[in-house]
Amino acid sequence: MASSSKFIAQAYKIASARYAELGVDAEAAMAKLAKIAISLHCWQGDDVGGFENTGGTLGGGIAVTGNYLGKARTADELRFDIEKALSLIPGKHRLNLHAFYGEFGGKKVDRNEIQPKHFQDWIGWAKQNQLGMDFNPTCFSHPKAADGFTLSHADQGIRNFWVEHCIACREIGAAMGKSLGSPTVTNIWIPDGYKDAPVDRLSPRQRLTDSLNTVFAKKLSPKHHLDAVESKLFGIGSESYVVGSHEYYMGYAIKNQKLLCLDAGHFHPTETIVDKITSTLLYVPEILLHVSRGVRWDSDHVVILDDTLQAIAVELVRNQLLSRTHIGLDFFDASINRIAAWVIGTRNTIKSLLIALLEPPSLKTAEQAGDLTARLAMMEESKGLPWGAVWDKYCLTSGVPVGQSWLDEVRCYEHAVLAKR
Repeated sequence: MASSSKFIAQAYKIASARYAELGVDAEAAMAKLAKIAISLHCWQGDDVGGFENTGGTLGGGIAVTGNYLGKARTADELRFDIEKALSLIPGKHRLNLHAFYGEFGGKKVDRNEIQPKHFQDWIGWAKQNQLGMDFNPTCFSHPKAADGFTLSHADQGIRNFWVEHCIACREIGAAMGKSLGSPTVTNIWIPDGYKDAPVDRLSPRQRLTDSLNTVFAKKLSPKHHLDAVESKLFGIGSESYVVGSHEYYMGYAIKNQKLLCLDAGHFHPTETIVDKITSTLLYVPEILLHVSRGVRWDSDHVVILDDTLQAIAVELVRNQLLSRTHIGLDFFDASINRIAAWVIGTRNTIKSLLIALLEPPSLKTAEQAGDLTARLAMMEESKGLPWGAVWDKYCLTSGVPVGQSWLDEVRCYEHAVLAKR
């Protein structure tokens, strides 16, 4: 390890000098990176199963494939797995929890009856681990969502049930934020839509608006709680029509000054969210990002360090939008080690932000001067800069494994813990 640390230090010294020549302070970039919290999604650890028993099936446009060993079966197992993942990821981060991960003591508690007390163990655990928390109503995997409609349902009784659930979730989110001293983002996503083309596209959206207005009627302190709404292009069973489209939620968020959630996998396969970031932030106070990876029709593959991810990161950094952006992850893969999926996706997201923070200022200078030739040349040359040496240094100083050595720890954990479940 001492020899490895020596080589990392030598490589970093050379890399930081190279960056300094280009007007970039590598130490300052790492210091900024250390302040960025990524919200890890709990549902990667148990294949979006949750810990309640309402008789619902997954559905709602959500499908998880694979049966890799070691799926978390209890909240304690899930927390243990998350701790392991966090120990391999540099920085201080957050946990994003869905409502059906509450702990109900073996009792059946329906979604509209959940309370902060059902999440006290999660809050206590987060406080112990110095984590902020984010939250989500679970508007799927429930008998009252079996036909694919929730907040826009034509049945007033079913619609009221989901309104009550979302109201309860806001209260839980506020309790989390108050207890942890960091505002909780409670994000509403619903699966509502039709498999085939509908006759009436308007009425469901009118009902959704009425439901959301009721859900958000009570004002909560922004010191403890923030509201977000999330669109999706389509889901399984809603291929032809989604009530909560991007245009719908963009209009609602602007009118009501809510956070707009932009999920990187919730748009057309050739459409990215990059242009939507600055466009949206002209009109809403803050945004929530769900960093994911779409592959053809599926929106929830493990995040890799590709051009799309890098474009998101540089958009945030170049325009100084990190303070107005909440970054979370949203993917689930049961075909590989679930802890490895968390680590790969989160480390890649952080890497993309580091690369963006290390971008030479000469790119912007060239553009402002109208020298588009230099801009393109510098942009391409910057792709070869030694950011990897800075990343290794950041991991080393953060006390987490450097390079792919973290995989050895995951394999040991798999053998000692996951294989025995």
